[in-house]
Amino acid sequence: MTLKKKMNRRHFIGSAAATTATISIVPRHVLGGSGFVAPSDKITVANIGCGTQGLREMPGMLENPDIQVVAVCDVNKFTTNYLDWSANGIRNGIRKTLEDSNWGSDYKGIPGGRDIGKEYVEKYYAKNKPSGQYKGCAAYEDYRGLLEKESDVDAVKIMTPDHHHASIAIAAMKKGKHVITHKPIANRMMEGRKAINTALDTKVKTHLLAWSDRPDQRQMFSWLQEGAIGELKEIHNWSYRPVWPQWTSNPTDTPKIPKGFNWDLWLGPVPERSYHPNYTHNVFRGWYDFGAGSMADMGHYSLFPLFRTLGIETAPISAKAYGTTNKTVENQVCRGIKNDVAFPYSCQFKFTFPEQKNLPKFDLYWYDGGMKPFAPPELEEDGLDIDSEGLMLVGDKGKILGGFLGENPRIIPDRKMKEFQGEKPVAEAKRTSRANTWAKAIKTNTESPGSFIYAGPITETINLAAVALRAGKKIEYDSVNMKITNDEDANKYLTREYRKGWEL
Repeated sequence: MTLKKKMNRRHFIGSAAATTATISIVPRHVLGGSGFVAPSDKITVANIGCGTQGLREMPGMLENPDIQVVAVCDVNKFTTNYLDWSANGIRNGIRKTLEDSNWGSDYKGIPGGRDIGKEYVEKYYAKNKPSGQYKGCAAYEDYRGLLEKESDVDAVKIMTPDHHHASIAIAAMKKGKHVITHKPIANRMMEGRKAINTALDTKVKTHLLAWSDRPDQRQMFSWLQEGAIGELKEIHNWSYRPVWPQWTSNPTDTPKIPKGFNWDLWLGPVPERSYHPNYTHNVFRGWYDFGAGSMADMGHYSLFPLFRTLGIETAPISAKAYGTTNKTVENQVCRGIKNDVAFPYSCQFKFTFPEQKNLPKFDLYWYDGGMKPFAPPELEEDGLDIDSEGLMLVGDKGKILGGFLGENPRIIPDRKMKEFQGEKPVAEAKRTSRANTWAKAIKTNTESPGSFIYAGPITETINLAAVALRAGKKIEYDSVNMKITNDEDANKYLTREYRKGWEL
């Protein structure tokens, strides 16, 4: 209909906030009561990935009045063989959200899959209906089918294994969908760059879920700007992860593919191989093909907001990595295992960053798998040791130490904290909901603070870690041209070999 054509809801949501209204509209809360959001004003979301993390984060959408989950997708129909760090955490979370203490009582193991995702959504919305019934959530096995059929979905939330993130995000953005994704944006440098460029080209709103508001990190930056530790020289960040089992070679046995699990779709862009449970569910993170290691798993949470807080807008110029070595016995002789398929049990990385707008040239150190810095003299002065996780800024005149995300920061030793801060308490940190952040960005047509367009430096840093590990040497990196300049062969790790039909 030219003028008669109905503006679809997705276009309306994206443009309404940017348009100055010249007519009077009765506010929805007047018609429906305080907090009421009309169905036509809700952001419709398709949740792609209904494993443990997809289900764990579902309440943030279901309980948000601005969001309506209208579709779910997963290559797995239903199983109870998922892996998690808690035997009953997923089940208890669903019970709490549904207000049903008996939900899942018959399940043996940890449940997941698109059937569970659909049931979760519909049971939640049903409990708020006078009839007690609701049937408004579609379920798909293949995200490509979802994107074709669910034309009026406003946004997709990507909760799949890492190797699918970029493909789904790019396909969704090209369909005009807003995109919210679990970390990382991609587990290959080239894919991350393509996803970010697609966000810029399509102008849809995007959000990397690892971003969070970190008042503690702003406090650290404030002290840095005030000269509490002098000029920044180093950033150290460490985690006890991984929490999943690691392997040093591909499995050789070929167990049967579980019923209802589409292995071909799960593989996606990765070249053909036989199904094995050592690849799937949350253990995918340890494999170069499917995941991006502990730094991608946890470093996004600590470093993405830190990069934004400190104004780190340029990727590293070099990276060097060390990883755990492994041995095996062959014919009574101990031999080293060459591992080019999975991340080591423990890693250490050193990235050198060029001068930034607010910072001099500095080094970033990452440690995982139980590795961490030794306690600095300033901490030993207070009779303390280094915690299992932490974040530390090192200047030429002192150090600031906090928890893994920068929580409860302090200048060390304690006497220097008192000299600088006196008895004035550090302001209590207040944080915002992750779902509220991206929903607000979509509804107001503004960039989320976790937008893809701000995530280039962290995406390149974390993907450079795997390249340095696999290259086995210090690598020099040219971010502008996305090229390893001192080892031509290492450039193959910036992308992947694609299975036919899955090329990007």
